[in-house]
Amino acid sequence: MENNLDLLKNEILKLTDEYFDESQTKTFIPLISHVPVTGKVLDKNDLRNLIISSLDLWLTSGDFTEKFEKKISKFLGIRHSLFVNSGSSANLLALSSLKVFYKLNEGDEVITSAVNFPTTVNPIIQNGLKPVFVDADASTYNINSYLIEKSITSKTKGIVLAHTLGNPFEINKIKSLCEKYNLFLMEDMCDALGSKYDGKYVGSFGDVSTLSFYPAHHITTGEGGAVLTNNTKLKKIIESLRDWGRDCYCPPGKDNTCKKRFDWQLGGLPHGYDHKYIYSHIGYNLKATDMQAAIGLSQLDKLDFFIKKRKENFNYLYENLESITSFDLPKSEGKAEVSWFGFPITINGSAKYTRADLMKKFSENNIGTRFLFGGNILLQPAYVNLNLGNPKDFPVANNVVNNTFWIGVYPGLTKEMLDFVIKSIYEFLESYK
Repeated sequence: MENNLDLLKNEILKLTDEYFDESQTKTFIPLISHVPVTGKVLDKNDLRNLIISSLDLWLTSGDFTEKFEKKISKFLGIRHSLFVNSGSSANLLALSSLKVFYKLNEGDEVITSAVNFPTTVNPIIQNGLKPVFVDADASTYNINSYLIEKSITSKTKGIVLAHTLGNPFEINKIKSLCEKYNLFLMEDMCDALGSKYDGKYVGSFGDVSTLSFYPAHHITTGEGGAVLTNNTKLKKIIESLRDWGRDCYCPPGKDNTCKKRFDWQLGGLPHGYDHKYIYSHIGYNLKATDMQAAIGLSQLDKLDFFIKKRKENFNYLYENLESITSFDLPKSEGKAEVSWFGFPITINGSAKYTRADLMKKFSENNIGTRFLFGGNILLQPAYVNLNLGNPKDFPVANNVVNNTFWIGVYPGLTKEMLDFVIKSIYEFLESYK
């Protein structure tokens, strides 16, 4: 029976390889083909892993998940990695676990950047804490670290920051502030997998960090994300909150790992109540599936290449666009080695055109673009009535919301595509001379 199953499996995988090869015959045609701003880069090994993981119909987390989590941890040098169903869920879990671990109270303050993504900010609000916004630095798009200290009060408990478009924020200065004022640090590295600061991967500096594996990001599992920490006590809280808030840590399909499943007494429950149904936290169900982890596992095999390609694409664009005087191009901190998520550009005051004019040109030429996430987050309709600050107090964030956009550097972009993007920009600028 097993030999027959192996033969069938090999035949399925052979056909899978043929299907993949047949589906990949595409050529780039300027003005006709789309130049994506982001995208997934998958090969036949990703499809093979997906098929293999689906054949036994194990539909929740399992062996692939365990291997994926260990491989992420090993790559980043972080002790614990927990796979979840999205980067946004990762942020929610990370902040919720910090609230439990540090026994935070309603109304405690958490510092973050005014240039932000909603689900970096939302967990602060969802946990009954108060986000305190600080303006960004105009050249890096990260929080202006020199403005943080004046926003720290007796109610400040932590700092939650993303490495904007993969560009590491000034970690040494911010870490020193955390140590000086006894604050936690949460790194949202959803756009920054593979970026380094002072020789170490980002994500390894904070109390907790997060990743996203959405198709736009450095590697993909479709939907998916991860929470990472070096703190074993914090890891147990994250795991519990992810898995319904339960006290038991047995993985799916395994029972009695603690060898005392019917010998616990917690809360008001009777002695011997099944540990699998004892809940120590008010949690969620934010687990991901083994099929997603299977793709992530094969994606990690290509991560070094993805990082290298992103850097090459960024540098190629920079070399070809740095002479444009109406563009302000991004900078990074001296100790940063950036695995870029995108190529940000701010149109400055010397321009004879608007961002909308340039976006129209890109759209006509079928070139993908994005604005810098929420821009000044306080101007977004979800936040305008929450009394979180006066948007006018954040001039850099306001410049971002009006004049900044970004173009792609992801590994699926060919030199031919990048040349077409560059040519389109110069053709546009020629019309405004």
